[in-house]
Amino acid sequence: MAQTVETRRRAQAELGDWDDFIARAGNTEGASIAQAREYLDTGRERIERAFRAGAHVDVLVGARSELVDAVLTNAWQALADSSDACLVAVGGYGRGELLPHSDIDLLILYRQGTLDTVGPALERFLTHLWDIGLEVGHSVRSPAECAEQAAGDITIMTNLMESRALAGDAALFAAMRAATSVEHIWPSAEFFKAKIEEQQARHARYDETAYKLEPNTKESPGGLRDIQTIAWVAKRQFAAQTLDGLVDYGFLSDREFTELKRGQAFLWRVRFALHTLTDRPEDRLLFDHQIQIAKLLGYEDEENNLAVEQFMQKYYRNIKALTALNDILLQLFSEAILHFGDDERARPINERFQSRHGFIEVTADDVFVKHPSALLEIFYLMQTRPRLTGIRAHTLRLMRRDRHLIDKNFRNSIHCRRLFTEILRQRGGVTRALRRMNRYGILGRYLPNFGKIIGRMQYDLFHTLTVDEHTLFVIRNLRRLVLPRFQHELPFASELMQSLNKPQILYIAGLMHDIAKGRGGDHSELGAVDARKFCVDHGISSDDTELVCWLVRQHLLMSMTAQRRDINDVQVVNEFAREVGNRERLDRLFLLTVCDIRATNPNLWNSWKESLLVDLYTSTRRALERGLDDPLDEAEVIAETRSAAAAMLTRSRVNTPRFKEVWARFEPDYFLRHSPEEIARQTRAIVTHDGDGPLVTVAEISDQGSTLFVYSRDRNYLFGVATGVLAQLGLSILDARINTTRDDYTLDTYVICESDGQPITDAYRRREIEDTLRAAIANPEVESIDVTRRASRRARYFNVPTQIYFSETPERACTVMEVVTADRPGLLSLIGDTFYRFGILLETAKIATIGERAEDVFFITDRDHAPLRDRETRSRLRQTLTNELDKNGP
Repeated sequence: MAQTVETRRRAQAELGDWDDFIARAGNTEGASIAQAREYLDTGRERIERAFRAGAHVDVLVGARSELVDAVLTNAWQALADSSDACLVAVGGYGRGELLPHSDIDLLILYRQGTLDTVGPALERFLTHLWDIGLEVGHSVRSPAECAEQAAGDITIMTNLMESRALAGDAALFAAMRAATSVEHIWPSAEFFKAKIEEQQARHARYDETAYKLEPNTKESPGGLRDIQTIAWVAKRQFAAQTLDGLVDYGFLSDREFTELKRGQAFLWRVRFALHTLTDRPEDRLLFDHQIQIAKLLGYEDEENNLAVEQFMQKYYRNIKALTALNDILLQLFSEAILHFGDDERARPINERFQSRHGFIEVTADDVFVKHPSALLEIFYLMQTRPRLTGIRAHTLRLMRRDRHLIDKNFRNSIHCRRLFTEILRQRGGVTRALRRMNRYGILGRYLPNFGKIIGRMQYDLFHTLTVDEHTLFVIRNLRRLVLPRFQHELPFASELMQSLNKPQILYIAGLMHDIAKGRGGDHSELGAVDARKFCVDHGISSDDTELVCWLVRQHLLMSMTAQRRDINDVQVVNEFAREVGNRERLDRLFLLTVCDIRATNPNLWNSWKESLLVDLYTSTRRALERGLDDPLDEAEVIAETRSAAAAMLTRSRVNTPRFKEVWARFEPDYFLRHSPEEIARQTRAIVTHDGDGPLVTVAEISDQGSTLFVYSRDRNYLFGVATGVLAQLGLSILDARINTTRDDYTLDTYVICESDGQPITDAYRRREIEDTLRAAIANPEVESIDVTRRASRRARYFNVPTQIYFSETPERACTVMEVVTADRPGLLSLIGDTFYRFGILLETAKIATIGERAEDVFFITDRDHAPLRDRETRSRLRQTLTNELDKNGP
């Protein structure tokens, strides 16, 4: 209580003479528009100053409600006071909780048969509210109409439950409350079921997670709406008008109530900041606002932890705690409301646990105190007994109470280590067990370094989940590969996974691969140290330990090789094979890479990405099978590719002398950088082309998205024009391979998709692309494309300074130029135009968009097909590109 008094005293000091101010606002003469506006503006400014000064947000949301109360009641008394009407606050305003731009919802009750009489006065009142700038939502109903409407709409019922009379005839308000009471409509059991269904549907709209880049502070799981759901059920069933009533009824402990109120206050403060910064009723924590709010709430950058990352970690951890409390309370309500008087006999499991209604529970309140290992055992028992659907609320409460017992002695216990290992080894329920352990605060205590990444976000557009959620999604993805019912998602990876022994080795690697994020240094190397300690502590064999550590240390190797290097280059494959060393590592690295990418960003994974990894896996497996002492040879690969493509062309009745005549004009690199299927398809198109203008075709390829093929006499600015047209058409370029013939024709292959990652399936859309690009290439006066499309809202907010690096590939006789810059439409076109001005030839490009960053790699030469060895030329190229790209940023 002392804390509340002190908080009130501090708020009063910040707000000034607030009580006197409210009294004056409620006692102005008549209905003065100017005075009402002045009080509203002055009050809003005072409240905002108090917020910025650190006043407690509970007082501020109440102060805003008091101010609106005063202005409304004064206007009502001057314009609409009648014994036949009553002004009622409903919804959040009815609770007395108003943030700066919260909805102000009003109900005007009238006595049946008097609407014609009171109507004109009500219209004057509502017009006055509009004139003073107070936007309200209102309904005009009789008590009977309220009951009729509420009976058919749970939302209306909920609003009316949170109502309070402001002015007018109190008897009308009492009649409305009586007509909508639990005795007449929405019995508590039906109300509870409807609210649970409502919450489940709302959570589903947010993919059952609040751990997203831009969460909704109100509607996402664990948000303010979940707290309100608890309060609504408590009011309907138990007549608890405030959350502290749940303590009196025994549903919340004092500690849990404090945690719930603290969580609510934090979310209110975040939402208050959003309203203040945006000057509108904004509930989404968009990127545009996160940095500003972190600063407003007092967070400061640290060496390895940005202020915005600290703030968002606090946000996510707060959400996690509120979600657990929501679970406990709703389950307790379910037992009290739906199973009241149902004394189903408990079914023993062992001396520590039993089941009831399909939920597991402890046999006594001191089970975890006497047997701390039961804090892990409970999850193991749920795995081995699929009929158990959850943990009973009282047991959850005991787990939260006793989880501090997971200390050094607990973690050193052989029995506890064996239990945790058994959870990972089970045939089913691994993901569910780990998720529950994380949700209820067990996993982060058992693995303290995992606890450090709980709620940790990375401020970019690449990582769409917090590190702990991402980690659990990696394990979930690995688990799905084991289960035949998910085989249709990734047939190749599923078949490979199901052929492996000891899948738990991959689960451990997945659990550890990002555990060192945020510590500074190389998280892969630091994570490998953690992985080794975990394996040694948990009795993993030395060979398996080395495999886990290698996977954690190299978990980015395969994705970086596939996305940044030319995997059609035999030397690249041989180098990768030497790094991997054996088939066992290759299999597991491939599976971990696939599941890691899919868990990082849903928009990042596509069939093209899959095909890149499968191609690299297949080539590397072949190299390993030959033996590292007998590496793949370019001439051998070219011969095999030509032979396979020739067989396809012959089967499709393409004249052999004709296609060999075409091939005679091609450089050997063409046969290294394309599959036999692509070569056959492109050769067939060239042979049948009438020769009148450029050949442009878009093919929908089942395993690689859509492939665009351009065959044309080479011309100035071709790469810049082609990529500019594609950008203007709203397409994304995933890959570019540029080949020239011996007689000055170009063979350009682009892998493209729609901006949402989907292949181009519509025939009309394909013709549009072909016709537009063909016309631009055929017109020699077109030297550049003005790309008017803008970068996404999210991407525009990030500042990614351009960085350019050069390196050599002696085996390819070319220079590798890596460009890291802000992604935006037309980026490749700008780079292509610069290449032309410098007389640079492009052999191939590896296009990678990582959130807001483009990390593109270009294999280039000078006009004589030699590497760019001149330092001055490189320096001028770097400076020109940097200036151009930073000037034309998103």
